[in-house]
Amino acid sequence: MADPEAVGFEHMGLDPRLLQAVADLGWSRPTLIQEKAIPLALEGKDLLARARTGSGKTAAYAIPALQLLLQRKATGFAVEQAVRGLVLVPTKELARQARSMIQQLASYCARDIRVADVSAAEDSASQRAVLMEKPDIVVGTPSRILNHLQQDSLVLRDSLELLVLDEADLLFSFGFEEELKGLLCHLPRIYQAFLMSATFNEDVQALKELVLHNPVTLKLQESQLPGPDQLRQFQVVCETEEDKFLLLYALLKLSLIRGKCLLFVNTLERSYRLRLFLEQFSIPACVLNGELPLCSRCHIISQFNQGFYDCVIATDAEVLGSLVKGRRRGRGSRGTRASDPEAGVARGIDFHHVSSVLNFDLPPTPEAYIHRAGRTARANNPGMVLTFVLPTEQSHLDTIEELLSGENRAPVLLPYQFRMEEIEGFRYRCRDAMRSVTKQAIREARLKEIKEELLHSERLKTYFEDNPRDLQLLRHDLPLHPAIVKPHLGHVPDYLVPPALRGLVRPHKKRKKLASKKVKKAKTQNPLRSFRHRKERRRPTAVPS
Repeated sequence: MADPEAVGFEHMGLDPRLLQAVADLGWSRPTLIQEKAIPLALEGKDLLARARTGSGKTAAYAIPALQLLLQRKATGFAVEQAVRGLVLVPTKELARQARSMIQQLASYCARDIRVADVSAAEDSASQRAVLMEKPDIVVGTPSRILNHLQQDSLVLRDSLELLVLDEADLLFSFGFEEELKGLLCHLPRIYQAFLMSATFNEDVQALKELVLHNPVTLKLQESQLPGPDQLRQFQVVCETEEDKFLLLYALLKLSLIRGKCLLFVNTLERSYRLRLFLEQFSIPACVLNGELPLCSRCHIISQFNQGFYDCVIATDAEVLGSLVKGRRRGRGSRGTRASDPEAGVARGIDFHHVSSVLNFDLPPTPEAYIHRAGRTARANNPGMVLTFVLPTEQSHLDTIEELLSGENRAPVLLPYQFRMEEIEGFRYRCRDAMRSVTKQAIREARLKEIKEELLHSERLKTYFEDNPRDLQLLRHDLPLHPAIVKPHLGHVPDYLVPPALRGLVRPHKKRKKLASKKVKKAKTQNPLRSFRHRKERRRPTAVPS
């Protein structure tokens, strides 16, 4: 039930063009963070806000930023065009997402407000041309912004009025501490600042002292994850690693988990091992990792949101697990290092309508669990989180559950009721598939996918700009096939299906492809190859009478 004292967007004194854009997005009422933050921001106060993932933090700073800029332009104070807003985010994907949200909110005032994303390192030349036009708001990662400031292609000392640090608790985790300190030297002494974060930790406290001036702290009284009526959280104890693969196979192949799902593992090697394992059973999946080009990663997310495929395997180890404070980016442990240190999936990326999150590997920290779980049950949609845990990891999972339960001490991670003995008939298949996925096959798969994605990204970039429909035909879940694939494993005999599930599951049902159907051309008969050429029937000749 809505709070009767809640303030709607129409009572915040916003520009009519912003209200129209908000209505187009289907937002009838502001979320809790938006309701509290927007009025304070419009009063000119610095904000330190904590709200859970998916609570609408981006709009909470984008709406007041646009309102302040529109007011200045309407009253004539902003005489010359200049960069007056700067949004810093930890990853390129988040930069694209933030820019997209700001542009949607500014759709009815696009002539007055221009937004630029300068997070992609490969577009430096075009970015300099864009920055010469002095967009009103610039979005980017700290390293790219500092690079432009040092090259004088971006000047903020005399014009900046608003600074936003989105996902602030990850900026230091990515190793951006030195860049942020260097960046602040190029800013004016007086500006309004917002720090938006899902958690409050030592890094956020350090940023608060660096950036904010007498801030208002919004520590909203809401749980870090939705309640049990919206988000169901389970744990399942697997005795061995083999049991984890066996259980995952059964859940996906027998369609016991339906809808779109995210599979989280802790290393890139594990993500490709899992993908090749699923390929053995004709279960399509794609891997999202920092080694792929930015446009490929964003294209994977876009097609996943459009329903082209149901399963994405992701890793957040290089973001939240292997990085420690003070360590430079890109120096993770072997097998976890990503070539693009500004790529991350666990936090902030907007996956649409994810029905379930499967923690195939236990999250390295409680924060990582929260950010993974935040990919599902967004807005008012239901969701489910299932965590696979080994007996040796039980104590670590208890620590995570203790943080989630808070003062109530009520159990949060309920036991997942599943009888492993009923799927013992599949074990020999899983062992067969696991033996086929060797280290050599994993290396070949990673190399093959990178080569293909680079080809799609570079050589076909101009082609896809002219032919956007053809871009939809590119698939990221096609089989890599570096491992030996045994076709019979893709078929599930009825006698192997557990008796309780017979008649309920359809393991042979294939997903309908959304791509346009190709019309098959009729093959011409070649009697020298087929030997099936039929002679034309001779018409009977008329006998002269």
